[in-house]
Amino acid sequence: MTKTKKVMAGISSTAIMLGMTGCGSSQGVYADIPPVPDSQDCTEWEWDLDDGVWECEDSNSGYYGHYYHGGKYYSSKPSLYKSSSYSSYKNSSSFKGSSSTSKLSSGFGSGSSVFGG
Repeated sequence: MTKTKKVMAGISSTAIMLGMTGCGSSQGVYADIPPVPDSQDCTEWEWDLDDGVWECEDSNSGYYGHYYHGGKYYSSKPSLYKSSSYSSYKNSSSFKGSSSTSKLSSGFGSGSSVFGG
């Protein structure tokens, strides 16, 4: 492995660990989000902080870029927004999107975390 690859691997590992453990005020919010979906169709996930749903980040999956809510995949945000299940969730007190996590709107640690295997 070249020196550059080793450095990049170290930086990536550190970033992942910080994202999973949280920084400052974001730590409690990430502990409160729903668990990563248990789906054989996608193995890498990213939490969409704005919409409070998981997004498939597995480039080898047919669901890459799809949003996941209520046990279903949605190919786009408009199709997610049209879902009556998502609409009920978004208007409920259990919504985990940006309106319920406004303290993450700026600064270090305000991005999303990637989970997967």
